[in-house]
Amino acid sequence: MTGAIRSPADVIEEVRRSPIQKVKVAIADVDGVLRGKYLHKDKFLSAADGGGFGFCNVVFGWDSADVCYDNATYTGWHTGYPDAVAKVDLGTERHVPWDSGVPFFLADFEDGSGAPLPICPRSTLKKIVARADKMGFAAKAGLEFEWFNFAETPQSLAAKGYVSPTPLTPGMFGYSLVRIGNNRPFFTALMDELAAFGVPLEGLHTETGPGVFEAAILAADALEAGDRAILFKTSVKEIGQRFGIMPTFMAKWSSALPGCSGHMHQSLWSRDGNAFHDGSDPRRMSRTFKSYLAGLLRALPEILPFLAPTVNSYKRLVDGYWAPTKVTWGIDNRTVAFRVIPGSAKSTRVEVRVSGSDINPYLALAASIGAGLWGVSQELRLEDAPVEGSAYMVEKAVRLPRTLQEATRRLQESKIAREILGDELVDHYVRTREWEWRQFQDAVTDWELRRYFEVI
Repeated sequence: MTGAIRSPADVIEEVRRSPIQKVKVAIADVDGVLRGKYLHKDKFLSAADGGGFGFCNVVFGWDSADVCYDNATYTGWHTGYPDAVAKVDLGTERHVPWDSGVPFFLADFEDGSGAPLPICPRSTLKKIVARADKMGFAAKAGLEFEWFNFAETPQSLAAKGYVSPTPLTPGMFGYSLVRIGNNRPFFTALMDELAAFGVPLEGLHTETGPGVFEAAILAADALEAGDRAILFKTSVKEIGQRFGIMPTFMAKWSSALPGCSGHMHQSLWSRDGNAFHDGSDPRRMSRTFKSYLAGLLRALPEILPFLAPTVNSYKRLVDGYWAPTKVTWGIDNRTVAFRVIPGSAKSTRVEVRVSGSDINPYLALAASIGAGLWGVSQELRLEDAPVEGSAYMVEKAVRLPRTLQEATRRLQESKIAREILGDELVDHYVRTREWEWRQFQDAVTDWELRRYFEVI
């Protein structure tokens, strides 16, 4: 959302008067991939004024490679993949700077009765935001993403069999002004065009690794933060294409290099200000903050597939590679799962460090904020002491699941996740993750070829 908040009627009238004869619309699928299309302006206006527009519901019935699930109940060959109703959210109005200023809107799927579809990721986050509001809080969040960039195109990388992509720059050179200078047009486009698109960046720099960048997106209310995050990932890819650059948000593309995080900074706000801050507490943590953190700690092993959603996610969660591996928290400690930042009344917050750059931002925010709110509603006590030093060395801490299969089983059995997110969302998501694991189990990898081809 850009600029001042405007009424739906004003937004519709602006589109009506625009000389641009098309509108771009998109919805987020379960994997956090934006699926969209152009609509003729007249079609869009009809959809915005009425009951939405038709969008094939296969986008919730296939995986990130467009292969249809064989275990989903929402849709499949048994339903014939009909259209679902996609309801435009006029509050998400933007104009795409790199696409001639075409108007852009996000939409949400509805069920047959006109209610939000329970398995729609954006609608799920809306539900959690509404729960916070009912409890007297506004949930705020700011996301950070690390990602690698390559001097490749879809065609060149496919020709290589997705092996040995060429990094945009060589070597390990974090926070490098020189590397920014090497790729100034790309950096400038990211900073300026994303801001014009309503995705303002608080910071952008190189990380340690060949061709890896990190961006911090300016914090906002949770739903807007989710919108900004999902638009950021797609926008970076679109902008990169213009410069012959292919970004990847895989959690870990190389076993020899650190993985890529998708950290989430979170806080709750009330009429009195930041509900996480208490200046009289030794750690400046309010009672609400402690219960929120206790909820996160309690739920983490059971909601992990929302923070580590792919087979590849678990290659990032290894000791000594800047990603947490255990259920821990600490004060300004970057080895723990939840880093407490006890700042001022404006800045006190928790950083969720488990999540990788491959998250669906809506589901990751919904699961984690939902867990925190659950802790607040249960008035949980924060019993675990903060970790000082390396969290990797804490022997008594609970180790996070090591594979997507193990994590998905924990999610399926989780009463907390079902209470937070609802049975329909959890059941559908579990089926999609079970499908994902089966695809991996059936695949012959390059590791197997190198290990067994000649020797065995």
